[in-house]
Amino acid sequence: MDKNEILEIYKKHNALLKGHFLLSSGLHSDTYLQSALVMQYPVIAEEIINELVKEIYHLKFTTIVSPAIGGIRFGYELARLLKKRAIFTERVDGTMTLRRGFTIDSDEKILIAEDVVTTGKSTKECIEAVKKHGGNVVAITSLIDRSNGQAKFEYPFFPLLTVNVKTYAPNECPLCKKGIPLEKPGSRFIKNS
Repeated sequence: MDKNEILEIYKKHNALLKGHFLLSSGLHSDTYLQSALVMQYPVIAEEIINELVKEIYHLKFTTIVSPAIGGIRFGYELARLLKKRAIFTERVDGTMTLRRGFTIDSDEKILIAEDVVTTGKSTKECIEAVKKHGGNVVAITSLIDRSNGQAKFEYPFFPLLTVNVKTYAPNECPLCKKGIPLEKPGSRFIKNS
């Protein structure tokens, strides 16, 4: 499966959206990739993620950690295919942390798995949560890298697909200037109870 076939799957499932979007990073964009709409079909998710498995099977790790909410389904399916453990981090009072009884052993080898990377902020917050618990991050992976090369990590990064999309600072957004209504499809500001 090549890049164009994966993008066609996103289009077919209305997961490659056009409009005016507020991204989790705070940036604005005319394009939004909603991986959850693709991940809702386990057979399709398995087919796509198997392409990534071919790229990262050589990595030595025991656990996949994903930032909530977007990375959870992707991380779980990736872990299932690689026969690894899958856990996730969540924001509590604005800070990414482990909850729900999840633990990480000292020096446990971790792969961070995020569905879509724009600035890398959620991924970096997830990394910090892992380090706080003594984990050893070995690499990062994602379904989509839409950072246009701007997301920089201190670990190897293995995106399945790189998609160049335009992003704008809110005060420079041409879509705002045209009065196009802003949509917020992401999950950064979801409150935990």
